[in-house]
Amino acid sequence: MRQKETIILAIESSCDDTSAAILKNNSILSNFIAGQEIHRQYGGVVPELASRAHLQNIVPVVNEAIKKAGVKKSEIDAIAFTKGPGLLGSLVVGTSFAKSLALALDVPLIDVNHMYGHVLAHFIDDGDKTKPSLPFLCLTVSGGHTQIVLVKEHLDMEIIGTTIDDAAGEAFDKAAKMLGFPYPGGPLIDKHAKEGDPNRFEFAKPKVAGYNFSFSGLKTSILYFIQNQEKINPNFVKDNLNDLCASIQKTIVEILLSQLALVAKEYDIRDIAIAGGVSANSELRLKIQELGIKKGWNTFIPRFEYCTDNAAMIAITAKFMYDKQQFTNQSVTAQARMPFKA
Repeated sequence: MRQKETIILAIESSCDDTSAAILKNNSILSNFIAGQEIHRQYGGVVPELASRAHLQNIVPVVNEAIKKAGVKKSEIDAIAFTKGPGLLGSLVVGTSFAKSLALALDVPLIDVNHMYGHVLAHFIDDGDKTKPSLPFLCLTVSGGHTQIVLVKEHLDMEIIGTTIDDAAGEAFDKAAKMLGFPYPGGPLIDKHAKEGDPNRFEFAKPKVAGYNFSFSGLKTSILYFIQNQEKINPNFVKDNLNDLCASIQKTIVEILLSQLALVAKEYDIRDIAIAGGVSANSELRLKIQELGIKKGWNTFIPRFEYCTDNAAMIAITAKFMYDKQQFTNQSVTAQARMPFKA
């Protein structure tokens, strides 16, 4: 007897992207994202403006996802949403909409941890792409988080290392601001680094106990270096922009991969993945593959569309929860800070 297909509508609204996706079993039928350009003029995400934009975007985004997927609302088996972590106002919009829609359609409600979503994006059915074998390690790197996660089972994960101050994505964006780039500056560093010499300048690599990370010292090192050089040459940044970008990027990637290599050796794990917004960085994608060949790893890199915040990753996580009947109820509330493991 053929098993019934499971269709899940997922909503992601943890920061400044409003996203909705439709998943059938483990395949994504649609993954629609509406960004928010308004934050560029402020040099970063403004929480109040983000939540207002979500209010404007969520209905058309959900409608577009359903339309593109070619499904009827009556065919949806569950509604999933990001419960946290993230910006509270943004999360409340997605949570409230998901609760209302689940009530209207009389279907189960699934509250998803945003960070689990980044990790489990690797399990979206995507043609012939192989998937990590359990257990595996995932370096999850974004603007708000930098973690090495031990994935024991799909819904059983443990943080082995994390940042004790700033996230790697924040280090990219703050360094980019020092170089005069608009927000978000991380992708611009990546772009200019392709034309630069990564060995031209050296920056501090803070030593941290265990398998944790620290990027505040690196930001300070970059700031003082630029300030000192500009005393000698006011046009230092402009004259050396590509080399600065390449050197900064190299330093951040080396910090990330050196800790990852230590954990992989200690836990004797050879399936290694990356996830999160910074996993779209070309240098990180290249260097983890090179390191993987050297170390004998099986490396897993997500498609670009699943790197940044998106509802597809919430949908696949919800599917694993749906299969285990892990539902929530109408009393659920959004959480800006959410424990990684409940």
